[in-house]
Amino acid sequence: MSTEKNSRLFLSFLKLGVTAFGGPAMIAHVKELSIERNAWLDEKTFKHGIAICQTIPGATAMQMVAYVGMKANGIQGALVSFIGFGLPAFLLMLILSAGYASSHNLPQIVSLLAGLQVIVVAIIANATYTFSKDIVRQPKNLAIAFLSFALLWAGCNPFLVVIIAAGGSIPLLRDMRPETAGVATATSNRFPSRDFSILLTLLVLGIAALFIMKRELFTLALLMLKIDLFAFGGGFGSVPLMFHEVVNVRNWMDSQTLMEGIALGQITPGPIVITSTFVGYLIYGLPGAIVATISIFCPSFLLLITTVPFFDKMKASPHFQRAMKGIMASFVGLLLFVLLKFTFAVHWDWVRLLVGLTAFSALIKKVDILYIVLIGTVLSIFLF
Repeated sequence: MSTEKNSRLFLSFLKLGVTAFGGPAMIAHVKELSIERNAWLDEKTFKHGIAICQTIPGATAMQMVAYVGMKANGIQGALVSFIGFGLPAFLLMLILSAGYASSHNLPQIVSLLAGLQVIVVAIIANATYTFSKDIVRQPKNLAIAFLSFALLWAGCNPFLVVIIAAGGSIPLLRDMRPETAGVATATSNRFPSRDFSILLTLLVLGIAALFIMKRELFTLALLMLKIDLFAFGGGFGSVPLMFHEVVNVRNWMDSQTLMEGIALGQITPGPIVITSTFVGYLIYGLPGAIVATISIFCPSFLLLITTVPFFDKMKASPHFQRAMKGIMASFVGLLLFVLLKFTFAVHWDWVRLLVGLTAFSALIKKVDILYIVLIGTVLSIFLF
């Protein structure tokens, strides 16, 4: 019965993953599939899952899929659901990355990518705006955001900025009114230590094997693990961290190339962190793409499994709430920093400015991001 349920979970989320455009907007479709069509969990438990997935690092939609799988059939269910949902995005991004590597210097491709760079600036601008709406209403959170931006501009490591924001917010936001704990889960809170230990052991053995066999892939894996571990606020939280490590620290590619990878990622179903597949492929080919993709999802997946049984107690802690507020404020500063870097990397003229402003306005009005990217792709061929 367990194998049959795992197969059903995998196939159900594989089909959903083919059309998984829109990032967090996919949560509504996950809800319809898991509650209304299959009754894998109830409304109360689903809301509890949303609270968890919005708190821990990682792509929210991917985390919700894993949460549903875990409630339906334990860690095995979480794993097969997670893989099924993410597989279409990985395969398509792999094809796009291979095509980019072989033809991105062709005039037609250059024109197309020139337009998509503008779309990426609009996407990052919209993410910055969305994250900042609540931050600007609270002076202390706004101060944390600007301090984070200033530290990045001065050359501070963004991972250190996140840690400073989390630690500094505990005393700084001491007058913050504690929120009540999230909706209590109706299911068992027993920690699945055996299955978790197996997964963690496999991850450690895999990292050790890379260290012995291919040191470059070992470095790539550690980098992506670190990025995902600090990517609070959904998939967009990974963008400033990836930009810092891939462009500034290691010079694996320039900012324009990374922007083009992000743009290609928006054509695929799935979260923005699928850009890791593009990065891995361009640096080390197919092995790099596989290692980077697995690594960018592992920490958040393991954190989800770890957090579910203890989330109510964590959420009730005032120190935890203040630290999370500080982290979310810091990511506004990080996103603003990346927005400026990406903006400076574009060769602006009045046509690009008009396309960028139109795309940003459409995103503000909640137009599906897939339509924006596809229309931008077509316009790029004729305009640039």
